Formats: sequence, C-alpha cells, structure tokens
Amino acid sequence: MGGICLLLILLFATAAAQAPVAFTRTIYLVRHGNADYSSKGDETVVNGLTPLGIAQARLVAARLRGLPGKFTALIASPLTRARETGQIIQQELAPLPLQISSLLRERTPRTWRTEVTKDETPASLDAAEAQLNQAFATYCVPAKDADQQDVLVCHGNVIRYFVTKALGVDTQAWLGMSVANGSLTIIQVKANGTCKVLAVGDAGHIPPNLQSGLTAAEPQLVVTPAAASR
Repeated sequence: MGGICLLLILLFATAAAQAPVAFTRTIYLVRHGNADYSSKGDETVVNGLTPLGIAQARLVAARLRGLPGKFTALIASPLTRARETGQIIQQELAPLPLQISSLLRERTPRTWRTEVTKDETPASLDAAEAQLNQAFATYCVPAKDADQQDVLVCHGNVIRYFVTKALGVDTQAWLGMSVANGSLTIIQVKANGTCKVLAVGDAGHIPPNLQSGLTAAEPQLVVTPAAASR
C-alpha cells in the first residue's frame, strides 16, 4: 500500500511539473487628467492638463506606485492630455520608460445614441473601430513568460470600448459607462485569452471635490500665490 501511495505521489508531482505555467496580464487603464479644451488645433500640441488635471495625475500615480508587484509597461496616447498624464505617472514608476502609441488616441466609435455620432461619417466610424479593435488585440493578450502588469494612459472612449470588448458584449454599449479623469479601469487577461473586468472608472484615490469628467460641472483647482508660498 505504501509503495502504491508513493507511486501516485510521484505521478502527480511529475504531472504538475510538466503542466504549463499559466501567467496573467493585468491592464491598468488610466483616463487622462482634467484638460484645458479652450484651444483648438492639433491635439498632440494643445489641450494640456489643467492644475486640477495635474493633481489627478499625481494621485493616480501615487496609487499605482502603492500597488503590489512590478509594472512591466507604461504606454500613453500621443494626445497632449494623455501624454502629460503619462509623464507624471512615469516619475513615480521610474525607471520604467514611457512609450507612446497612436493606437490609444481618442476616437468615437458607433453607439446606440446617434446624436453622439451625428458629426461622424461612416468612414470615420469604421476607422475608429478598426483602431480600437487593433488596440485591444495588441494590448489585451495573454502573458507568455511571466505575469505582466501594464499601464495604458488614454481616453474615456477608448477605455469604455475596451470594457465592452473584455465583457464580450455589443461594443455600441460603450456609452452606457462613465469614467472620471484620473480613474482606474482594470482588466485581467488570463492564459487562455479570456478577460475579467476587475474595476471600471475607480476614482477612490481622488477626493470627491477633485473629481471631474463625469458631469458637465467641472471643479477648478486654483493655486493662489499665498498658498503656493507656504
């Protein structure tokens, strides 16, 4: 009996040793901080962060820094508001370099609310969805050699589209969600390619009076000379 038990233990141990290791990729999608939209033009030049947006970026950077594990990639949209948010986050996650990807730039895909897309053409909607589908296929892939934790700094439409893709629902449902400036949306990609949404628009690291991006009423963060000198 003892010999049989030992043989079974050896067989189980051998099978466990031969089983492939299942790694997990965790994607942290950060919406950029509050931005100044008063200027029109090339969005890789204009629409930078406001003082409020800078504060939000620092708060989400501190939260990311406090999370367990090691981040393996930091990638931002090339649009100014996302790039500047990524630069602030990079200061906390150094020496992790900041990469820029045009796949993460803001787009407007199709949605059930046609008034949102009334100024879009069929061609622009097709291009938006092609870009966002490529972005999801590029970044939401299984990890190969080790667990991965990647930070993507991008935009509200991009993040909401990613969530619909991760859930496997109609992507036109993206407008049924809202994500605040500086919020965290977390998607886990398992070894078999399936996704699990762990959080959507989590802004618990930002005090309520500093949250924006959810309503038309935007708070302002004003730094007075007296306060700045303290």
